Amino acid sequence: MAKKPIVRLTDNFQRNLAEIEKFLEAADAIQGFGNVLDELLETVIPNLQQFPQMGRPFLRRTLNSVESATAGRGLQQQLAALTADSDSLREYVMDNYLVLYVYIRDTIYLLSIKHHRQLSFGFDAQWG
Repeated sequence: MAKKPIVRLTDNFQRNLAEIEKFLEAADAIQGFGNVLDELLETVIPNLQQFPQMGRPFLRRTLNSVESATAGRGLQQQLAALTADSDSLREYVMDNYLVLYVYIRDTIYLLSIKHHRQLSFGFDAQWG
């Protein structure tokens, strides 16, 4: 039986979790943070350990702006310094969150976690 990959939380991932906790606490919905942690520990991490390449390749996304294309090239260069496999940078979709991770040499690094609403420009607030 193949050895399960090690899962490591990056400092950025831990900061993201702290931000999520603060947000939910301020919204008087702190029980939601427990749900996020439960989903990470009981579903996401075991799934990734069993199928580390299950997330969709992040760098295969269509880049529709000059800014995202520039950022994508920079990200590809940084990733190339770590691995030749550009598909190792992946995204895992949870119920309400998106996890960005990279799988390199039997280790899964959880890079970022964001709520789906954090991934938009938030025009509702602009135009009420």
